[in-house]
Amino acid sequence: MPLPFLTADRTFEEGADDVALPYHDREVWRRPYRPGPWRVALAALVLLLASFVLVAALAIGLAKNTSGALGSVIFAAVLIAGALRGLRMGAWVSARGVRRTGFLRTRTYPWGQVSAVRTVQQPVRVLGLPRSVQGQAVVLTARRQTVTGPLLTDHGADFLSRSEGFERAADTLEAWADEYVTGQAAGRH
Repeated sequence: MPLPFLTADRTFEEGADDVALPYHDREVWRRPYRPGPWRVALAALVLLLASFVLVAALAIGLAKNTSGALGSVIFAAVLIAGALRGLRMGAWVSARGVRRTGFLRTRTYPWGQVSAVRTVQQPVRVLGLPRSVQGQAVVLTARRQTVTGPLLTDHGADFLSRSEGFERAADTLEAWADEYVTGQAAGRH
């Protein structure tokens, strides 16, 4: 009995996974790109560390030191929450607007307050560290709010050494903005 979903016999369509399916709900927040290898690798390392801390908590608990075991479990929970939050960081879009999710803070910009989303050449930080280089960034211009940073950069954790992925994500974000910003501007006149 052949199981085609378990074999490599089927044809692979390049870029098919990056395209939103037509039946997807546009009201649901979605990231228009996949998390990059740097972001996933860091989250995997933090989760590996959390597993070691949980094993240590078990050993401490077996030694009848409940306060130490509880402290280790709490520390492991903080590590797991941090890894999951790190995976959620990035730009998200829906029919309601653009959401920029950071590690500690999330800002949502409704399409009615967005005047433009565009790709610009500017100094960008490498992997979020203080060092900056010349690169590309997708910036959002809002009507009544100040935007503190770019939505995406080509040297961020999602797109370092993935220039094609950055271009695809930038084009997708700009297309969503064109659709909703110009659609709402036409509705006002």
